[in-house]
Amino acid sequence: MLHSLSIRDFVIVNQLDLEFEAGFTVLTGETGAGKSILIDALSLALGARGEGGVTRTGCDKAEISAIFSIANNLEASAWLAEAELENDGQELVLRRVMFADGRSRAYINGASVTVSQLKELGELLVDIYSQNAHHSLLKPATQRLVLDNFGGLSALASQVSAHFKIWHKLHQQRLESEKNASQYADEFAELRDKARELAQLSLTAIEWDELQQEHLRLSNGASLITGGEQCRDLLSEGELSAIRLLSQVQHKLQHLREYDAEISEAVETLDSAMIQLEETDRFLNRYLQRADLDPARLAELDARIQNIHNVSRKYRVQPEEIAALLAQSQARMAELALFANDGELAKQEAQALSLYMQLAKSLSEGRKLAAVKLSTQISAEMQRLSLSGGKFEVALSSNDKNALDKSMPEKTSQTPNVNGLEQVEFLVAGHAGVAAKPLAKTASGGELSRISLAIRVVTAQKESIPTMIFDEVDVGIGGGVAEVVGQLLKQLGESVNDGSISQRQVLVITHLPQVAALGSHHLRVSKSLVNAQTLSTIAVLDETERVEEIARMLGGLEITQMTRQHAKEMLAL
Repeated sequence: MLHSLSIRDFVIVNQLDLEFEAGFTVLTGETGAGKSILIDALSLALGARGEGGVTRTGCDKAEISAIFSIANNLEASAWLAEAELENDGQELVLRRVMFADGRSRAYINGASVTVSQLKELGELLVDIYSQNAHHSLLKPATQRLVLDNFGGLSALASQVSAHFKIWHKLHQQRLESEKNASQYADEFAELRDKARELAQLSLTAIEWDELQQEHLRLSNGASLITGGEQCRDLLSEGELSAIRLLSQVQHKLQHLREYDAEISEAVETLDSAMIQLEETDRFLNRYLQRADLDPARLAELDARIQNIHNVSRKYRVQPEEIAALLAQSQARMAELALFANDGELAKQEAQALSLYMQLAKSLSEGRKLAAVKLSTQISAEMQRLSLSGGKFEVALSSNDKNALDKSMPEKTSQTPNVNGLEQVEFLVAGHAGVAAKPLAKTASGGELSRISLAIRVVTAQKESIPTMIFDEVDVGIGGGVAEVVGQLLKQLGESVNDGSISQRQVLVITHLPQVAALGSHHLRVSKSLVNAQTLSTIAVLDETERVEEIARMLGGLEITQMTRQHAKEMLAL
């Protein structure tokens, strides 16, 4: 649940700190006062795509912070745990900083995150319904999602989609193998020869590095031995060797230290250097004792390296890429071998189709049951919204094979599709005696708003997201219908989901006094001119202030006592 929202230097907001309650909250104000700013700011805090121009004039950045209580939001807590973000299971802080140059930064509980992470988490916290959401309901994809969510079929629908893709890939492979059998046979023979030659090399990227290092050492063996002996001669074996000369210096300094203790630092430094030089001399002595020239091994390495270079040039790869090329060739051979075995490929395809059909039929049965329930419940809500005699239907129709891939199997009685065996379509009859027609073709703007609200009210009972925001979804509604809309929204704010959430929070931006009067909490947006700048503010209204605001929404330019009395009556009811 949204607990508080803080906004700094955003559009025409200087500083705003709001706290929110559970239940039904209404947000009102004059047109142009900035009601949508609240939704825009919260959307950014939830990971919406940011655009330039959102910082207040004269400011270099805007900041939005939203605090949520997630004690009962198991999905959000699980997401935080999986993302390894700090989480006490009680409170969550989302923060977004928008800079004037278009850059932005996102934070979750103080940790820097990507905007996409913020969006993923935000979708588990708040659902925002705008006027555009009405129009999305006209799309078949949205209608299918609404039905599957209502019926608790989303996970099964995802499984159906995944298994369709598995079957379809095998199906395409079989068709391809039948069409290109001769070509694949030639490719397989060529790959077999290549793989045999590459396998004979038995070369790995690590071995190639080791071969080069060993070859470099053996080919320069004489130089290594001569150079090592020269170094030992300079260090310890020669008459004027470094160790002998430094020993003299060491002895002299030790004598001088008796006269001045400060020389001790030089003595200690030289003592350390002598230890390092003696260790270096001992290492060179051990190295020269085991160093040896091995012409036979060098010749063997020359031959192997030359063979590797020949193969790499032949197949146009670097020597260190030979192992990867062998793996690629073997993988393609395995794929071609499957193509060559039509029976095995057909068997796998049939098994994949059988599993898909099993899941898809379960999805179809679930959709049939959910369609009946959804149709009945939304039709009932339509009667309350002055669509008397109106009817809502969820139609399920078999997929049109002609509109799908021509390679679909003809033997199946039902046509496979990534979304299941049927298409989902919402049908509406605006009043009694009229045949139900597709929602996109029948509903007017006002009807669409009411039907959309009915759908949201019914389906929201299945949602686990505790906070819902409706941004002027009551446009095109008036009179007695407006009061019913307010009652539905209030009912939605009071409803409790099946134990997954303990409280529901509904925030509604409205121009309708009938809706505003039913709010359990009331916020008013206003704007004013301060130091030649237009600023927007939001205030929590008490009972007296609510009367004035409802009266303003009811009346015209002048608010009369009669208007105030009407407002009091609406609030009392």
